[in-house]
Amino acid sequence: MFTAREEDPAFVSATGYAEEGLMTARDLMTPNPVTTTPKASIAEVWDLMRELEIRHVPVVERGTLVGMLSDRDLSHLDMSRTLAVEGAEGLRQELATPIVNVMTSDVICVEPETELGDVVELLLEHKVGALPVVRPDTREVVGIVSYIDVLRALRDQLEGE
Repeated sequence: MFTAREEDPAFVSATGYAEEGLMTARDLMTPNPVTTTPKASIAEVWDLMRELEIRHVPVVERGTLVGMLSDRDLSHLDMSRTLAVEGAEGLRQELATPIVNVMTSDVICVEPETELGDVVELLLEHKVGALPVVRPDTREVVGIVSYIDVLRALRDQLEGE
């Protein structure tokens, strides 16, 4: 488990984890991430992901998490084959497909107070690159934690030693 060394005041004051001594999803997450709706088209979300240089987009309906779309979900689409076999019209239809048809609906998520060790365990166990952070009572997305966020925290701790 990744814990603050309470005997090291420089670490505690630099990171601000003095209260509990443990990092949580709230400490690591990107707050208020970009989200999309299940009705958005593959083309719309693909463009958004490319433009913002992100690989994971929570899918939200009426304020509640209902899915997750990753670059891995989109990599299963073979655009060149579709174009070659079905032509431009087939490709247009493929890109117009609502993401509800390709997203992951059984989403592994965490709450803001989930400890870093549990976040890492979920990322590894489920072989996912990011976890939405949701309010426990409403499943409203308040953030997202990616493996990059975890690695940055580790780097920051190592640089502080």
